[in-house]
Amino acid sequence: MGSAIALQGERAKKAARELAKLGAAARDGALSAIAEALLADTAAILEANARDFALARENGMRAALLDRLLLTEDRVKGVARGILDIAALPDPLGRSDGESSRPNGLRISARRVPLGVVAIIYEARPNVTADAAALCLKSGNAVILRGGKEAHNSNSALVETMRRALRESGLPEDAISLVADTSRESVGELMELTGTVDLLIPRGGAGLIKYVCENAKVPVVQTGVGNCHVYVEKTADLDKAAGIIFNAKCSRPSVCNAAETLLVDAEIAAEFLPKAKKLLDTKNTELRGCPETRKILPEISAASETDWGTEFLDYILAVKVVSGVGEAIEHIAKYGSGHSEAIITDSYAAASRFTDEIDAAAVYVNASTRFTDGGEFGLGAEIGISTQKTHARGPMGVEQLTSLKYVVHGSGQIR
Repeated sequence: MGSAIALQGERAKKAARELAKLGAAARDGALSAIAEALLADTAAILEANARDFALARENGMRAALLDRLLLTEDRVKGVARGILDIAALPDPLGRSDGESSRPNGLRISARRVPLGVVAIIYEARPNVTADAAALCLKSGNAVILRGGKEAHNSNSALVETMRRALRESGLPEDAISLVADTSRESVGELMELTGTVDLLIPRGGAGLIKYVCENAKVPVVQTGVGNCHVYVEKTADLDKAAGIIFNAKCSRPSVCNAAETLLVDAEIAAEFLPKAKKLLDTKNTELRGCPETRKILPEISAASETDWGTEFLDYILAVKVVSGVGEAIEHIAKYGSGHSEAIITDSYAAASRFTDEIDAAAVYVNASTRFTDGGEFGLGAEIGISTQKTHARGPMGVEQLTSLKYVVHGSGQIR
């Protein structure tokens, strides 16, 4: 008899085979049913979330992380809208780029097919539970969800609602399942389900992602770590730049597309830094600066070497004065995580050099890094932000949860 997680994996694999036979109408109908069920069950979902939130606050969870955990009636409505947006996307399956013919008469086409079973390990973000399940269902995949213990009541309520909607829609309920065990051991078991899990996606802090990438025996897509920078170049509109860094840092500091370091051109630092600090102070943002920054803002604390490489996920911002676009690029190359980087500039040359030389999943000119998001990119939602370069990079939507099957038609050819 296998472990509970191994048996859960087998049930998910069976569900994945059943999903692969279904057309888009059946999958989209189930997504609509899930959205309706979440709205109908809002009270029960919020009651479960309230238990998680109270316990997390009692255990001293930081305010920014509490915000990620919290569900409200408006947020549940937003989750339901997101699922309907996913349902409205074009079907990613069965599409072909056309057929080619070989000199021997073989006709070859590549067809989009589901991956199979996708497992997701994530922390205290219950919205991920619904987003991930919906994206996997849209793309014909079964999903095994392993959320953090801080959100277990919320996740359980969401999954119970979604599984009921699947049953009532005539789809296999095991297409969506939640790992009941939130211990570290369950992560280890999921990472070793070779032959069952086709793709494992870790979403969370750097420690979790590093552990999974280094120890998993199943294929992994690295997502989430966002040491993002905003560089204010000397020709920038300073009011615009202040508004962008305020949004990038403070609109939701606990997410991976929030800015963690501000780089400022030396020629405009004396004028810009007080202007930016005035806005950042409205959210009590702690600034940690280099020596040149502290000459202009002597009241802030000194940045350490560790600060440049830290994803704070809080109202903390490292600040460095640089000599120009070249030094900014070098700093980002050394400390960035390959997630999202932004330049604020009125110089075409500076913008072109920045976008050409920065190695990241998303590079912005005169816009906030907070836009790196599946919904904002028109993908409906995302299952994660991939910071690697194989298979998928950037926000992973339904197409990134598919693979290719080559279909070859012949008339008796042999080799």
